[in-house]
Amino acid sequence: MNAERPHAAIELPEGSWWDWDVVAWDRGQFRLAADHDLTYHHGLELVFGGPLFVRCPADFQDPLFRSPTSEELATVTGLLGGRPPVLVAFEADAGGTEPASCLIAAGRLDIVQETVLRYWREDAAPDQRVAPWVRPSDQ
Repeated sequence: MNAERPHAAIELPEGSWWDWDVVAWDRGQFRLAADHDLTYHHGLELVFGGPLFVRCPADFQDPLFRSPTSEELATVTGLLGGRPPVLVAFEADAGGTEPASCLIAAGRLDIVQETVLRYWREDAAPDQRVAPWVRPSDQ
């Protein structure tokens, strides 16, 4: 995110980021993963450090990122008692009749482009990242 415009629409790296899901969510982070197909791997992660507010389905497709509206900013500011360092807004296909309107406030946002396996492979390189739920086949 641009530190000077923390509430502007985010720009994703070049790629086919159609399929999305939540891969981690705890006090320290909210992590979205994306690729053209999430069956075997993902190649992009949006890592929201210190999530403060999240309105987002567990999985969705084809998000359209945009700048938050003044109403969204006012709502989150009112809930949090101040402006969040990062506020990301987007619409996405979550399987309903209308697009889901999504909003995420956090302390920071890191965009990570790297292949992350979503299943165990014996021949994976030692430094190959795997999704949090992936375990060696002997465990």
